[in-house]
Amino acid sequence: MRIGLAKRETRSQKISALVPIISFLVSLILGGIVLAFSKANPLNTYIYMFRGAFGSWMAFSETLVKAIPLMLTGLGVSLAFRIRFWNIGAEGQYVWGAIGTAWIMLYWQFLPVQMLLPLGLLVGMAAGAIWAGIPAVMKAVWKVDETLTTLMLNYVAILFAEYLYYGPWRDPKGYGFPGSEPFPREAWLPRFLGRAHWGLFIAIVIAIILFFFLARTKWGLEIQMIGKNPNAARSLGVNIKWGIILVLLLSGALSGLAGGIEVAAIAHRLQKGIISGYGYTAIIIAWMSQLNPIAALFVAILMAGLLVGGDQLQMMIGLPAAMGLVIQGLLLFPLLAGTIFTEYKIRIKKT
Repeated sequence: MRIGLAKRETRSQKISALVPIISFLVSLILGGIVLAFSKANPLNTYIYMFRGAFGSWMAFSETLVKAIPLMLTGLGVSLAFRIRFWNIGAEGQYVWGAIGTAWIMLYWQFLPVQMLLPLGLLVGMAAGAIWAGIPAVMKAVWKVDETLTTLMLNYVAILFAEYLYYGPWRDPKGYGFPGSEPFPREAWLPRFLGRAHWGLFIAIVIAIILFFFLARTKWGLEIQMIGKNPNAARSLGVNIKWGIILVLLLSGALSGLAGGIEVAAIAHRLQKGIISGYGYTAIIIAWMSQLNPIAALFVAILMAGLLVGGDQLQMMIGLPAAMGLVIQGLLLFPLLAGTIFTEYKIRIKKT
């Protein structure tokens, strides 16, 4: 008897829905093993994490604070993944969005203060789009592998941001702390529940628009064709190069918007700590949501819950706050393994 894999004629929707759920459960089991080795009760630990992230309105508002940038970066990465462009650079695009918004807030104060927020967010989107456009052009024109270029550009963006808030943008009244001057209070993005802010509604609206365009428009069909069968798309007159570049510009703009919203609503300045790894977590969100914009919103809340719950572990039972990140990392392995079964099925041959 021989056991092998055979490619499915059509993608299994049932298995596609089950893979993220099973992957999450498997990651909890693996996380439980890690917790047991850390001499912590896995069940009690998960209860503490849940309460820390969702046990009260204040806790839930903190989860939403982390979920909002994850939603936007997750949407951006999902869009790029649809055309099989492996955008690992959402972190750098997020950072450039924060830089662009901060630049407007700090150095364009000659404008009416009401214009600073919308203009700042637009410039943040443009900065993220341009940063994503660099590897997009390299991929579309010269076939340069995007995994390496997007990853390396992250470090360029991060180091440049550090140069700014440690150097020329540092607040002279900040007692030596790395960070720019605070933004004008009138230009802050409003909040509605604790520290949760209007960025949530922006992310929801964008997700709905993306869902509609991807499912109901010619542009969405072209994206699907580029991702699944670029040769067929080319034969039907789809411009592959421009398709890649335009999708990546939009992908980078969404991550840039996430960074702009974060500094406008939470930090209110460009400072150390703005670089939080959201762009990397967005990769997990994209895979777990099966590249579905609406599903990405809920997965982002789940991932944010792991982060906030991990912080609670440190306060409640003395475990490292990084435990939430450990569980996120453990989630990726069964998720990637499970996606094999959405494209292939097990075939048993009798010998």
